[in-house]
Amino acid sequence: MNSVLRISEAASLAMHTTVLLAAHPDRLVCTREAASVLDVSEAHLAKVLQRLVKQGLVRSARGPKGGFALSKPAEEISLLNVYESIEGRLENAACLLGRPVCRGERCILGGLLATVNAQVREYLGSTKLPELTTVYG
Repeated sequence: MNSVLRISEAASLAMHTTVLLAAHPDRLVCTREAASVLDVSEAHLAKVLQRLVKQGLVRSARGPKGGFALSKPAEEISLLNVYESIEGRLENAACLLGRPVCRGERCILGGLLATVNAQVREYLGSTKLPELTTVYG
């Protein structure tokens, strides 16, 4: 199914995984368990988790009882924080082609891009992880 809004698999995995970690704040969650819950590749998830560790959103513990947990309270982490830790700053795109090509004074899409970008930024920025934990609780 096609969708206008495109979020990379890595960013989607990061958002889902941090919500899963927020749903289990009392313990470490191992990569195998998270991959099973999310029905994704354990190898790909491990790479995403390492990026989240590097960005300081997640902490890891090695060993047989190791795993991952959020590095700060879930209430302090928004979906925008998670998204930007994987993709970089969410910019307001002015043109689908990456550069203005319309020769007139208006874009063929009008103000649609600005509106959608603002809505996505607002949602991601205002949605904190604990609001979503019932998905995995």
